[in-house]
Amino acid sequence: MNIGNIQFGDRPLFLAPMEDVTDIGFRQLCKRFGAAMVYTEFVSAEALVRSVKSTISKLTIDDAERPVGIQIYGRDVPQMVEAAQIVEEQAHPDVIDLNFGCPVKKVAGKGAGAGMLQNIPLLLDITREVVKAVKTPVTVKTRLGWNKEQLVITTLAEQLQDCGIQALTIHGRTRSQMYTGEADWSLIGEVKANPRIHIPIIGNGDITTPEQAKQAFERYGVDAVMIGRATFGRPWIFQEIRDYLDEGQRPLTNSEKLDILIEQLHINIERIHAIKGKDISENEYRGILHTRRHLAATPIFKGIPDFRQTRIAMLRANTLEELEGILSHCREKYFEE
Repeated sequence: MNIGNIQFGDRPLFLAPMEDVTDIGFRQLCKRFGAAMVYTEFVSAEALVRSVKSTISKLTIDDAERPVGIQIYGRDVPQMVEAAQIVEEQAHPDVIDLNFGCPVKKVAGKGAGAGMLQNIPLLLDITREVVKAVKTPVTVKTRLGWNKEQLVITTLAEQLQDCGIQALTIHGRTRSQMYTGEADWSLIGEVKANPRIHIPIIGNGDITTPEQAKQAFERYGVDAVMIGRATFGRPWIFQEIRDYLDEGQRPLTNSEKLDILIEQLHINIERIHAIKGKDISENEYRGILHTRRHLAATPIFKGIPDFRQTRIAMLRANTLEELEGILSHCREKYFEE
């Protein structure tokens, strides 16, 4: 599979762009464990054009994580064009991705993200003009439609291809579904089977196991699989799937997985300290907060009897010393082999 001149090999796995999740440290971990392509958190075109410092910081990428895509969202043609040019000139990503899929109210409710599915002519205008304005390959991520009465993706895919995009990611839900219910891959498969579609089709939604990823490739014929929420507390999921697809190396132990989570904790603290500066205790706390989502979601603690109080203590820890002590106790009690 190729996007422009980028070659990904057979059945690649991509890390989905996720706000407050796919920061540079997490992207690098996922890359290490087999993500063929990673994406930044989404970037507001309006904020980028206004040079908002926190938004500009999202453009920081490292050569070690390439190929990497930067995703932008907005609802204004000139702003989206200017934002794409800023991204290209300042960050030099491998791909510029247009977000027409975010369902959250503060984005879609204002007409951006999945809100663009209610204004297809504008969505196509933005896509067409961004493609013309930059040399970087432009891709799109979107959903099946606004709701079940407006399942537009089979027609929209052809229209987007005609605008010049070089790959299309489809999340198998409507905007109205948000993240509830089951992702419907049948329409993703229908788009891929369309003989008029020649760009890569990337499937996204509810891929949580190696078996599901294999089914996505074999049943629906997608060129790549994108994984989102299943990476929380589990950046090694890419290795698990890759090993299953390729019949590869031995699985990681829970103790090794715990090492990865501790490494992620340190990465988050160090990254925040580099940004914020001198207040070490405050930076430490912010790093812990940023890691809690992953500690709460990681499967390595699932099914442990009477773990509730330990989980509460872990998620209430305010210092690195306290949290590492709890995790060390977990290793000795549950994961020593």
